[in-house]
Amino acid sequence: MMKNIFDRLASLLLAASAWAGTAAFTAAQAVNDLPGGPAVNQLNLHPAVTRIAEQQQWLHWFVMIICLVIFLAVFGVMFYSIWKHRKSVGHKSANFHESATVEIVWTIVPFVIVILMALPATKVLVAAKDTTSADLTIKATGMQWKWGYDYIKGEGEGIGFLSALDSTHREMSNSGGPKKGEAPDDYLLKVDNPLVVPVDRKIRIITTANDVIHAWMVPAFGVKQDAIPGFIRDTWFRAEKVGDYYGQCAELCGKEHAYMPIHVKVVSGEDYAKWVVVKAKEAAAKADDPSRVWALPELKARGEKVYAANCAACHQANGKGAGPIKPLDGSAIVLAADHGKQIAVLLNGAAGGAMPAWKTLSDTDLAAVVTYTKNNWSNQSGQLVQPAEIQAVRK
Repeated sequence: MMKNIFDRLASLLLAASAWAGTAAFTAAQAVNDLPGGPAVNQLNLHPAVTRIAEQQQWLHWFVMIICLVIFLAVFGVMFYSIWKHRKSVGHKSANFHESATVEIVWTIVPFVIVILMALPATKVLVAAKDTTSADLTIKATGMQWKWGYDYIKGEGEGIGFLSALDSTHREMSNSGGPKKGEAPDDYLLKVDNPLVVPVDRKIRIITTANDVIHAWMVPAFGVKQDAIPGFIRDTWFRAEKVGDYYGQCAELCGKEHAYMPIHVKVVSGEDYAKWVVVKAKEAAAKADDPSRVWALPELKARGEKVYAANCAACHQANGKGAGPIKPLDGSAIVLAADHGKQIAVLLNGAAGGAMPAWKTLSDTDLAAVVTYTKNNWSNQSGQLVQPAEIQAVRK
């Protein structure tokens, strides 16, 4: 009998050791909280960094408490009545037709409760929609599957760029996800070009889209605004703390919906001014003369970068495509001596929006990526497309 007891104790100790080892291993592999983004096992809303987000969170808990009080009151009275006046202790049900007092009470009380909730909710909603007197106005254009940002008013006016999921994160996802213990804290939230804004400035965001409905959402700002093709919507925020803040497209926009993150970098006024200078220089450097005649090697090298940043997510790095995405390797349109059809597809999109339009890219970038596809993989056509050809078709 003692042996059985010791055997059981040994089994319990082994089980406890195994559980402790597994817990330690799991803890060692855990992803950390992402400041400005989601937290591990997060239950509450994101920490607010704008007044609007703070008011939204206060309103959330205010309504939750009212609902909890109503729940406890209603069910408390109900269960008390069921228990206290049950038939088994001799109570008999009352027999009455109507009660004017009850009718008045259960009309007035809910009305008062609704008003108590509606007044602060209306105040927050009106404030969230007041986009006047903005220090900076930025247009956010949703597209499958990235964001285009154009600074259209205020410091940095004229700056524009695309913001897409970082290519290394996409590669990890295509390979089945990061290896155990190697997942970065910002997995599938890292972008190549974050939106940069100054702290303590009112930022107006104008949203639209060029294909399907998207939604620009950053929880820490308390902002979520649909981006609808052919329509203009707007929202605003004023971040009160420097840092990196993350969101995602919040409208189901197609098969790559999960790969459309938003990264907003809030910096000091001085750092923002420096960033504007750098971006202005970059824009000037990219403003290539469309009449310049490029050699095949340099145009192909530039096209490789454009392809990796904008095309590889769908058509794959090997040009083979996937599922409904047509391959570029061996494509008759790509290999055709008449460049017009491929250029038209790039400028206008195709397949009902499944292939997005790329008018936001410069003439040189478009010429480079067309040249790259015509001279890569098995497509060794030797054909060269110059920026002037793109410019002529664009007109």
